[in-house]
Amino acid sequence: MDRVRTVIMGAAGRDFHNFQVVFREDPAVEVVAFTATQIPGIDSRTYPAALAGPLYPDGIRIVPESDLTRLIKDESVTQVVFAYSDVAHVDVMHKASTVLAAGADFVMLGPDRTMLKSNKPVISICAVRTGVGKSGISRRVWEILAEHGLKGVDIRHPMPYRDLTAMRMERYASLEDLDALGATIEEREEYEHLIEVGAVVMAGVDYADILAAAEAEADVIIWDGGNNDMPFIKPDLEIVALDPHRAGHERLYHPGETNFLRGDVLVIAKVDTADPAAVAGLRDAAATYNPRATVVEASSIIHVAGGDAALAGKRVLCIEDGPTVTHGGMPYGAGAIAAKRAGAILVDPRPYAVGSLAGTFAAWPHLTEILPAMGYSPEQLADLEASVAAVPCDVVLVATPIDLSRLIKIGQTSVRVTYGIEDRGEPTLTGIVTDFLKRIPRA
Repeated sequence: MDRVRTVIMGAAGRDFHNFQVVFREDPAVEVVAFTATQIPGIDSRTYPAALAGPLYPDGIRIVPESDLTRLIKDESVTQVVFAYSDVAHVDVMHKASTVLAAGADFVMLGPDRTMLKSNKPVISICAVRTGVGKSGISRRVWEILAEHGLKGVDIRHPMPYRDLTAMRMERYASLEDLDALGATIEEREEYEHLIEVGAVVMAGVDYADILAAAEAEADVIIWDGGNNDMPFIKPDLEIVALDPHRAGHERLYHPGETNFLRGDVLVIAKVDTADPAAVAGLRDAAATYNPRATVVEASSIIHVAGGDAALAGKRVLCIEDGPTVTHGGMPYGAGAIAAKRAGAILVDPRPYAVGSLAGTFAAWPHLTEILPAMGYSPEQLADLEASVAAVPCDVVLVATPIDLSRLIKIGQTSVRVTYGIEDRGEPTLTGIVTDFLKRIPRA
């Protein structure tokens, strides 16, 4: 029987997972290539044979998504699997139309086919868009577990930006682990805030191996989602974060809308900085499209080291979390909110950006007041450092979830912004997770 020649469209995350759990051992399917987007440099690599398995002794090519039409025609591809996240519905259909016009099937795999099952209770935290506030929710869930004497292990959505074979299964329990394994800024932004409160974080490429390692030491598994992707592990309690600063987006982006419709608990984050009408609109949307879900409101607590006086009247370069303000589409983050609250003057970094950072601004023209913390490679880190150094400002406001000064030299005075979540009103996230823990069996 001829194998079904298949291309998987991805961004170094969901695509690799779908291959591992659905296609890797399937002799009826031949994955001829992954296409790549969003992640700089990933499209010039190869998915290694050590991960691809015996059906792929030479590994699998990773090529730019722009090559897709040519690939379908030249390689007699009959099936294209779409496997990445935070894409507007209309853009997904544009990509589908391109595939159909080239003659291939356009396929999307469902969650039941791609979720691994755990022998431990699982709480998932996902979102409807990138940058909604999942990290603060994940940390708060871990803290609630610890308050009840339970060990939670945080399994993070993949960020396999380095050597894929070496990243098959990674365990992070200290900042030294991040240094030793050469974690990028994007990885550090997701891991450091958890490690600082004592959590163990696991991630990598092969989530069957990762889950088995987590089960060996956890009482409860926390699935810590990336972008607005669906969980890789079947949850027993499914928490989904909504963003009132982007009200309406919960039904406009893939697969965020799937999360919105599936969630057991919908957390409206950032209510303290949002328009009350937007919060009300999200409540109405939840009541209409997912009436069985419990809706929770949470405030985003933004803390400026040294207080607002450290920024008042100053010319400030604001550095924000990269994914949130690039493919997440946000023109600002917690740093810009804090700076404006304090009466600071935000300096436009665009004229001073060098190298890849200049390219980032060209690719994301909505960014005018903030500098995204891009750091997928040592070269990009060097560009970030040079761009920061070139900006004439009184203060560099570091609003990434990490201490950026550990990775780059900042010559100007720098001030950190940290942030988390706080329950607001009833019901509360704390109460819901506590009730869930009462229902799970204890050893």
